[in-house]
Amino acid sequence: RLPARQLILALGHSARDTVEMLYDRGLSMEAKPFAVGVRIEHLQSHIDAVQYKEYAGHPALPVSTYKLSCHLPGGRSVFSFCVCPGGEVVAAASERERTVTNGMSEYARDGENINGGLLVNVTPEDFGSGHPLAGIAFQRRLEGAAYRLGGGYTAPCQRVEDFLAGRPSEAAGRVKPTYRPGVVYTDLHRCLPPFVSETLALALPELGRRLRGYDDPDALLTGVDTRSSSPVRLVRDEHYEANIRGVYPCGEGAGYAGGILSAAADGMRCAEKILEVYR
Repeated sequence: RLPARQLILALGHSARDTVEMLYDRGLSMEAKPFAVGVRIEHLQSHIDAVQYKEYAGHPALPVSTYKLSCHLPGGRSVFSFCVCPGGEVVAAASERERTVTNGMSEYARDGENINGGLLVNVTPEDFGSGHPLAGIAFQRRLEGAAYRLGGGYTAPCQRVEDFLAGRPSEAAGRVKPTYRPGVVYTDLHRCLPPFVSETLALALPELGRRLRGYDDPDALLTGVDTRSSSPVRLVRDEHYEANIRGVYPCGEGAGYAGGILSAAADGMRCAEKILEVYR
């Protein structure tokens, strides 16, 4: 036991066991919107050529990256997230018999592929329940479906051309998958909710118009990416305290940030609130 008057809860957005324990102890929380989807991989050389044109490959230029989004007529949004130039798709499961993908780049960013999250916004109305932890259950359903479709911890994977045509892929084209322990070529529609797969299918051609070749037939989609941000918000008041006095939910896992920088900023604000108590 570590007795404390103030406790900062900066859990991270995948600390499901801790969130469930806190819910059972009476900490107030609510479901919140977040986003789910897949990782998309392209040849880094192709994205460099599109972005830099005749200057692609110049030693003074870094490898290129991108930031894309579009709003569709039905009210859904699709956006790129956590783009990893010269990187690889990595395994990020935190529970047994669930498949989760993420992305990373090494310092040199010299890998053959660039990958990024391709995500669709989801809201508590999509979760199928009004329970505060319904978003976690929603994530688990997707991750379990991806695990079964991939036949284990190998991830389900599909070429963009096949995804748009609604047919399973049989092999990779010019873009080779980087995910380890490996991929299974299949039809991602079988593990994604229909509204997610339909939204991605609408968005890919539109994003291809904004960044030429983004919808390249040989680009690869690997599923699923469900950890864009927390699906739960630990409720706090204007002093940043939870309903249990002295507890300060903070950062992305508490539902108050959407990435590294915003989580750091929330941490500073939380520290300032605690300083006010001592002043």
